[in-house]
Amino acid sequence: MTSRTIVIAAGGTGGHFFPAEALADALVARGHHIVLMTDARAGKRSSGVFAHSPQFVLQGAGVAGRGPIRALRAGVTLLASAWKARNLLQDVQPDAVVGFGGYPSIPPLLGARLMGRKHPALIIHEGNAVLGKANAVLSRFADVIATSFPTVAKLPMGARTVLTGMPVRPAIAALAGDPWQEPDNGVHLLVWGGSLGARIFSQVVPAAIARLPDTLRTRISITQQARADDVEAVRQAYAGMGVKARVEPFLNDVPDLLRSAHLVIGRAGGSSVAEITTAGRPSLLVPLPIAASDEQTENARAITDVGAGWMIRQPDFTAQTLATRLQDLFTAPDELARAAAAAATLARPDAALRLADIVEECLQLSPSPVPPPSSKTETRT
Repeated sequence: MTSRTIVIAAGGTGGHFFPAEALADALVARGHHIVLMTDARAGKRSSGVFAHSPQFVLQGAGVAGRGPIRALRAGVTLLASAWKARNLLQDVQPDAVVGFGGYPSIPPLLGARLMGRKHPALIIHEGNAVLGKANAVLSRFADVIATSFPTVAKLPMGARTVLTGMPVRPAIAALAGDPWQEPDNGVHLLVWGGSLGARIFSQVVPAAIARLPDTLRTRISITQQARADDVEAVRQAYAGMGVKARVEPFLNDVPDLLRSAHLVIGRAGGSSVAEITTAGRPSLLVPLPIAASDEQTENARAITDVGAGWMIRQPDFTAQTLATRLQDLFTAPDELARAAAAAATLARPDAALRLADIVEECLQLSPSPVPPPSSKTETRT
């Protein structure tokens, strides 16, 4: 296999960074050289696959939801970063640039396009069921758009798309096919709220558990991610009820937690949905209400449409509503089992390998061409 240099553009939250690392692992395993371009929020990586690769930190700022003056300043910053990225890319001379959405991916891909007619292959990965604002800008330059969901709203007409799924970490991919176990002696509830936890879960979940009958509450054990300043209050709330609970600001053993979970409560980000479905676990999803394109609602709908879980909008996510739903589910394990089986049908544990295949196809290292849009991904406006 011919070794090539591939720039990966990703930053911000783990939702963008975890799939980027999974792709990098797959490409390095195939003998390719990796370069990371990221933003200050992610910073340089001291561990993992990128720790042994060249890294560049670029400035940038999101423009969604800003006033006109701040949006203008952010746009100027992005353009300046794009020009800096162009100069860096001229030195690196990559064969391809792969972006994972969010504004940190704009400067490297736009900078690559500014290199002129001999620019590298440009690939973007869309992790949600709605094309993100950054990817919408970049889609006009991309050679191919890889998607996580079969149906993606706001894809441009004529875009070359292929369904790969969302790349997940190898330890998550290894969960595929692991059977969901019926809660005989106890119920394990996993609550996560995104990269930094979510205050709404810290407020609602303990209050909902307190409303459950004693006979059910004593069977529940909880692992919950919470904001650092909420951790102690949530711990005390569960301790006061006599509920076995582990509450942390960051969960570093997600694969093990998913393996033992009977139900997952959390946001509906693309990476979270991919990890839940790869593990084949039922979920109760509360979409982030301030997401720029309301993509989390569409992600959650992809789960509920196949019976793999349930969605509660944040305004309706109250202690009483959640308590009622938990009591119904935990006293009807057959419903949880059906949802777990449905979730498993959405698993794409080989997504990182599929995306690596697409990169190599764009570099003409694979004999099979990138399929046309109609054969893989449905476009919905």
